[in-house]
Amino acid sequence: MERGRGRMLPLLALHAASEFYRLERKPPVTAALLAANTLIYLRPGFLHSILPSIDQVWFNPYLILRVTPYFTTSKRLAVVPLESKPFEVPMAVAHRDLKRFFLSAFYHLGDSHLVYNMISLLWKGIQLETSMGSAEFASMVAALLTMSQGITLILAKSLLLFFDYKKAYYSEYAVGFSGVLFAMKVVLNSHSENYTYVHGLVVPERYAAWAELLLIQMFVPGVSFLGHLGGILAGILYLRLKGGYSGSDPLTVLFKGLAGALSWPVKLIRKFFGSQQRRISGRGTVGRNRADTGRTPSDVWRCQECTFDNSGWLSVCEMCGTNRSGNGNGFSSRQSLHHSRDPSLEEVRRRRIDRFGR
Repeated sequence: MERGRGRMLPLLALHAASEFYRLERKPPVTAALLAANTLIYLRPGFLHSILPSIDQVWFNPYLILRVTPYFTTSKRLAVVPLESKPFEVPMAVAHRDLKRFFLSAFYHLGDSHLVYNMISLLWKGIQLETSMGSAEFASMVAALLTMSQGITLILAKSLLLFFDYKKAYYSEYAVGFSGVLFAMKVVLNSHSENYTYVHGLVVPERYAAWAELLLIQMFVPGVSFLGHLGGILAGILYLRLKGGYSGSDPLTVLFKGLAGALSWPVKLIRKFFGSQQRRISGRGTVGRNRADTGRTPSDVWRCQECTFDNSGWLSVCEMCGTNRSGNGNGFSSRQSLHHSRDPSLEEVRRRRIDRFGR
């Protein structure tokens, strides 16, 4: 890792830890994406020899689609029959560098670039993953990554062919997760009717990605306009494809299968070593409604005296002995005299002692 790198990362770590701590259900795919981007940026010793350098993964349309000429020796027939002379014929070979297509999204230029993108990923990822599930969220991220990079490549090639914009876009170098983040913003705000702030401006959330695209391009030098535009178009395309397709998403099915296979050992350990929740009695619960018990109304009835939920097969409360109909004939004559009024806490305690002390 280069000296001076990672000075802003404690801020990112603190923010991520506070966000994950307050969540009851932790989003694993969002956490994995954060960890992957951060580790690739830091390049620790055990990964330094494995990961390609940033010079090898720049997203550059020319380097991804380039055609490199080379020369081979052939023979040309001369005027004199049966006489030949060798000469070189240019041949064209396409070197499509696909690692630039996929890996460039996970590389960042500096601390501020990484921290800004990862905080944005944390905020969007938590909302999307908790609402749609981890498998579908992972499928969506993979689709958005592929579509945003592909659309950016098509836009750059089209500008070269129709407008001869080679230096401006076709030879542009870019890295970062911003394209996927713009696509996620489109998906997240697609059905929102609210308003939001975009760098001080109040805009409808549905158009927040477009406003951010223009404002960043105006005030932040060196950003990739085509990369961000490709992300917005990828989000729109994803929503169109998702809305017009009613079947099961193959990527979602694949990620669900992988998640099930990975979680199977954990479930097995919990089954054999997990502690079961203790109960007060064999059949009832205290202070829970019928929806919490998972039973139908005919299976359970609540005692009017102590609010204990009893089995439908019982006619007397298992906790305090009160009859199901409400008259306390399960008690002694002394206790039944007090049934016309609400029992005090001391009386309920005494009834329980009498019930279980027999």
